[in-house]
Amino acid sequence: MVDRAAGPLSLPEDWPARSDISLSLNRMGTFDWDLDSGLMHMDRPALGVFDLRPEEYDGRPDTLAARVPGDEGTRLDALIRQAVDDGSDNYGAYFKVRRRDGSLRWSHTQGSLRRDDEGRPYRIIGIVRDAAQELADSAARLELDAARRVRTSVVEGTTAALAHARTVLDVINVLKESSGLAHLGASSVVMGLVESGRIHLVAEGPEGSFVPGTRVTRIDDRYPMSDAVRTLSPCFIDSAEDFAAGYPELWRHIGALGITAAAYLPLIAQGRPIGAIGLLYGDKSGFSGEDRNLLVALGSSIAQSLQRAMLFEQEHDLAEGLQQAMLPRRIPQVPGAQIAVRYRSARLGRDIGGDWYDVIPLPGGRIGAVIGDVQGHDTHAAAVMGQLRIVLRAYAAEGHEPATVMARASSFLQELDTDRFATCIYAEADLTTGVVQLVRAGHVDPMLRDTDGSSRRLPVPGGMPLGLSALFGTLEYPVKTLELDPGQALVMYTDGLVERPGADLDDGLLELAELVRTGPHDLQALADRLCAVVDERGGEDDVAVLLLRRRGAYVPQSGGRLQQRVPPGDPQALRSARQMIRAAVGAWGGRERSDDIELAADELITNALVHTSGDAVVVVRVVTGAQRRLRVEVEDGSSALPRRREAGGSGVSGRGLVLVGSLAESWGVESRGSGKCVWCEFVVPRGSHHLR
Repeated sequence: MVDRAAGPLSLPEDWPARSDISLSLNRMGTFDWDLDSGLMHMDRPALGVFDLRPEEYDGRPDTLAARVPGDEGTRLDALIRQAVDDGSDNYGAYFKVRRRDGSLRWSHTQGSLRRDDEGRPYRIIGIVRDAAQELADSAARLELDAARRVRTSVVEGTTAALAHARTVLDVINVLKESSGLAHLGASSVVMGLVESGRIHLVAEGPEGSFVPGTRVTRIDDRYPMSDAVRTLSPCFIDSAEDFAAGYPELWRHIGALGITAAAYLPLIAQGRPIGAIGLLYGDKSGFSGEDRNLLVALGSSIAQSLQRAMLFEQEHDLAEGLQQAMLPRRIPQVPGAQIAVRYRSARLGRDIGGDWYDVIPLPGGRIGAVIGDVQGHDTHAAAVMGQLRIVLRAYAAEGHEPATVMARASSFLQELDTDRFATCIYAEADLTTGVVQLVRAGHVDPMLRDTDGSSRRLPVPGGMPLGLSALFGTLEYPVKTLELDPGQALVMYTDGLVERPGADLDDGLLELAELVRTGPHDLQALADRLCAVVDERGGEDDVAVLLLRRRGAYVPQSGGRLQQRVPPGDPQALRSARQMIRAAVGAWGGRERSDDIELAADELITNALVHTSGDAVVVVRVVTGAQRRLRVEVEDGSSALPRRREAGGSGVSGRGLVLVGSLAESWGVESRGSGKCVWCEFVVPRGSHHLR
């Protein structure tokens, strides 16, 4: 306690202070401490706090110190000294008092310092009281507040988790798997959805709790879930006895599960019941008002999430049905080819998108293979996809070249008055020659799987995505021509197969190449494996896959037909046309005359490019009859007919048609609308197909 220098005993005239009767009524004692004399007066309630009788107290603070444990006394003394020294007018502290029986009890004191004109403290008047009950009440309040915060946070946390639930099953899993129900004290959950005036059970509760005949119940049945839906009010069952009395038929089946209480909450969205949820408790008796409010708030949150999930599933079912209707119902059997297609829906978004594939039978034993992706993941994307697929199929079936097919499809999409664009690859393949013409519109490059299983990316020069190329007036789509050997396979796919958030596209392409290399030889099994890998890594986009392999044993009964457009000043297109002719000659039995055929075709193409201002369209086909002939046609947009004439003095020009006439069995010119077609034919033996 505070020390004072010894001096004559002099007490204030109003010492000791008289306590207010209200203090006694509130079980508070008072003290009056004269710092000059060192005497401290304590009234009877104050002595009671220290468990002292009046005759045991001599008016000196040291006598009280015996009742205060050493560390508590040191702390209290330091507090008073600090108040004295720093000029404070009051202080307060909680401290422990040792009772007669040796037990420690919390007490509380507050003191007011009196100072003279010079600021010197000379007197402290204050109160002491028993604080044990106060601290117990405070601890109880803190514990109650903590429990309330936990329950509130459970509702908030569950609500946050439900925000990510996309399906009814997701909602059920959040409720079952989250620790929120444990914090609320519930041991299990049951849930039913209202459909056509009945309640369909979608979550059954604890194992063994299912009651036969309750999978589907009427709203007017005598069940707590039915009552909650019918009355639109929560049904709180405070005890097992209440459960047994209120719902005896149900209790007869679940009474052995140890349920002590239950809360059935109606799930109301936009003013109508969409279902009900039941929380079952195994260690609870009754529901406080706060419990009920929290559970009602939880029910409201669940109802909102459940309604979102139900609407999502309805939209998904609609979109999925729409897409399935838009995709080809079957893939045609194509002689000379093995084809595998797959579509895998996304796991996020609307679970449906604009990815599609198609295989189009074409004249002359050729086929068109399409893989594409309309922007977006919703019913609109699926609808645009369906229209675009039909248009591409129609343009290809009309006999247009691959570049024209792509350009017209882009114009169609731009005129469709939609904000969607699409990426696409169109491949036109002749299975007799193996010649494949590829056109790419903003899509990922395909891959080629070789006969030994090795795979590589197949770079294809491309144009802008469909819709955008028409919008910006850039409808040029370069054509890449390649020869597909027997056993080789073309791997076409949408970007969901190779793209992952945060990963580089090249890494995805390398991974795909490895999957194709190590995958099954059978294309159907390989397509399944590619989609399974996307599932394993939780792919967030939909995926379409089209695999096309050329078989080695196919020989067509009738002649084939190949076509290539060669624009002026396009060396790549010219090389592709020459490659197409070489492949056709080798596959259709003209290998012995390949030099003659290629030279004559080259002369016709060169003449068209030199003497006209437009593109040359090169067609190679087999003409059947008394003799089997290979026919080369070069069509241009000029109506001026060519003249056969002798070469000039230099011998450099003027002999093209002379050369063609000397090499071919026959040649001629035909008018074609605004242009003409120059052709030549070569006799090739029957049954001498050389398949590479």
